Amino acid sequence: MSEPSLKLVFAGTPVFAATILQALARSRHSVQAVLCRPDQPAGRGRLLRAPPVKQVALQLGLPVLQPISLKGPEAQAALAAIEFDVMVVAAYGLILPPPVLAGPRFGCVNVHASLLPRWRGAAPIQRAIEAGDPETGITLMQMDAGLDTGPMLMARSIPIGPEEIAGSLHDRLASLGAEMIVDGLDRLARGVLESTPQPAEGVTYAARLQRSEEWLDWQGSAEELARRIRAFDPEPGCRARILRDTELELKIWSARPGPPSHGAEPGTLLEVSSDALRVACGVGTLDLIELQRPGGRRQGVRQWLQACPVRVGERMGRPPSHSNSAC
Repeated sequence: MSEPSLKLVFAGTPVFAATILQALARSRHSVQAVLCRPDQPAGRGRLLRAPPVKQVALQLGLPVLQPISLKGPEAQAALAAIEFDVMVVAAYGLILPPPVLAGPRFGCVNVHASLLPRWRGAAPIQRAIEAGDPETGITLMQMDAGLDTGPMLMARSIPIGPEEIAGSLHDRLASLGAEMIVDGLDRLARGVLESTPQPAEGVTYAARLQRSEEWLDWQGSAEELARRIRAFDPEPGCRARILRDTELELKIWSARPGPPSHGAEPGTLLEVSSDALRVACGVGTLDLIELQRPGGRRQGVRQWLQACPVRVGERMGRPPSHSNSAC
């Protein structure tokens, strides 16, 4: 006897979701249609670019819907015209209104990149690294009208490495999520997937990254700044500026906490070598290892100094006044 299978609609937009879609396409379940956000301008020419999920869907020959919102009758009617059992959602980026949540007979299942209820919200991978969490994971969740508040269906954890950046953790979680959703749908088709309410304790929210957070505040501790740099790699990166007649802006891609600062003013350049720039922080010092100048590429300190020489005693400025627009 053949194993039972499900008809599904997939909703997702970025690379994380594209990894999930590829796994679903290889499974015994049938993807009837794909939802993703509309194409967005990108690059210097600001030409429209299809999101990663759309690119994968077109390669697989799957129909793609790109509504601006799912709240209108036209988008809901287009979805209702598709015959499917369950909607799988992964980093879609649009709110699912009650009629959409209630449409499929098995509802909507979300692949969320944290161990709920910790890090509900938009940026769970970055916030877990920034907070210094020792582990994170994937939770499959039955979606409801709240923000990542629905019952949990499956959860698996993975450790966060001491030097791990958001990019590598993203890829590991995407692979884990792809494996889990196929397993979860197999169980759902057999009627053996059970749900558990999220605990009331331990709830935290992973707020969307803001532009103002790219700028390092040297009043903070070296440990905190090092974690933020790892959490913001590869997107959006962390910024700093050296105060001089013509300010020198730089991006910082790699850094590690150094020795105590012995009371030096936060933001002061204490050492300049071919291996690192040592900067005093509110607590401790931070060794900057991989940098980038405007219009340049990521490079080690030795190469960076050839184009941007600096000297001991120069100062890093405080973060400029920026709007808290999302990255």
